[in-house]
Amino acid sequence: MSSLTPTQKTEDRTLDTTLRPQRWDDYIGQEHIKDNLHILIEAARRRNEPIEHLLFYGPAGLGKTTLAHLIAKETNTNVRLTSGPAIERVGDLASILTNLTPGDILFIDEVHRLNKLIEEVLYPAMESRSLDIVIGKGPSARIIQLELPPFTLIAATTRIALLSAPLRSRFSGGTFRLDFYSNDHISEIIRRSAAVLGIGIEDDARSEIARRSRFTPRVANRLLKRCRDYAQVKGDGVITAALAQDALQLMDVDPLGLEPSDKRILEAIIDKFNGGPVGVQTLAASTAEEIETIEDVHEPYLLQIGFLERTPRGRIATPRAYEHLGKELPQQRQDSLL
Repeated sequence: MSSLTPTQKTEDRTLDTTLRPQRWDDYIGQEHIKDNLHILIEAARRRNEPIEHLLFYGPAGLGKTTLAHLIAKETNTNVRLTSGPAIERVGDLASILTNLTPGDILFIDEVHRLNKLIEEVLYPAMESRSLDIVIGKGPSARIIQLELPPFTLIAATTRIALLSAPLRSRFSGGTFRLDFYSNDHISEIIRRSAAVLGIGIEDDARSEIARRSRFTPRVANRLLKRCRDYAQVKGDGVITAALAQDALQLMDVDPLGLEPSDKRILEAIIDKFNGGPVGVQTLAASTAEEIETIEDVHEPYLLQIGFLERTPRGRIATPRAYEHLGKELPQQRQDSLL
C-alpha cells in the first residue's frame, strides 16, 4: 500500500495523479487483464525486447491510463502521453515519434479521434519502426524514410467501433476490454484512496460512496474528495455514513449514482418521446447534451444498470427506469411485457 500522504500536501496535485496506483498490488480489479500483461511483460523481458503494441478500451474512468503508467514502471521505461485530438498534423506525429528513445512507451488516449491521414503514417511506425515523410508536392515529391527506435504504442479508447480495422489489427500485443468494477472492488479502492489522502472514513461510509460510484474508480475518488470536504466543514473530518449521505444528497447523487444529467436524459425519453425509441441525435438536441457525452458518459452506466436499451430504432427507457423515477409505465408497454 502507498504510504499515507497528508491532505495538505496533495491539494495542488490533480486527482488522477495523486491517487493513481504506483504498484501492481495497488491496482485493484481487472485481474484477467493484469494476468495477461504480466505474461506479456515477462516474455518481452526475457527476449530483451519492448512489449508489443496494446489497445485498451472501455468506458471512461476505469484505469486505462493507469495501466500504461504501471507497464512503464514494470518495464523501467519512460511513458510519453498524448491524445488523438492533439495530433492534428503528420508533423505532430513525426515530432513525437522521432523524439522517442529506445524502449519508450507512447500512450495515445482517445485514439479513435486520430484522422485517417495520421493513421496511415502510424502503420509503418508500428509495424517496421519506420516513418515515411513526403517532401515536396507533385512530380518532384520524394519520400524520406526515417528509422525509429524500438518503442511500444499503448492506445486507449472509449469507442472501439470507431477505430479502423487496419489500425486495430496492428495491436499485436493484444486488445483488452476494461469492465465496470464490483461494489466490493470500488469499496477497496475508496479505502486505499482515503489512506493516500489521509482521510478517516468508516466502513459504512465507504459502502455508501461505493454504491453511488457508478462502478467506476474515477467517480469513486471524486465523490470521496467531496465527502471529505463536507466532513471537514460539517463534522470532525472523519467521514461517517450519515455525513456521506448528506454530502451525496447535496451533490444530487442519488442512491444508484444517478446525477441530474442522467435523470434529464431518462425523463426526456419518457416524457417527450413516450419512452422511446428515440435517436441519439434527437435526444442530444432535446437535452442540450453533446452526442459524445451521452454515448461515452451516460449511456454505459444506464445500460449497465438496466435503465436504458439501445435498439436499431433508437434508445428506450426500461420499466426499471420508470420505477426509479416514480413514473407510471404506459399501458401499452405493460401489455407488451405480459
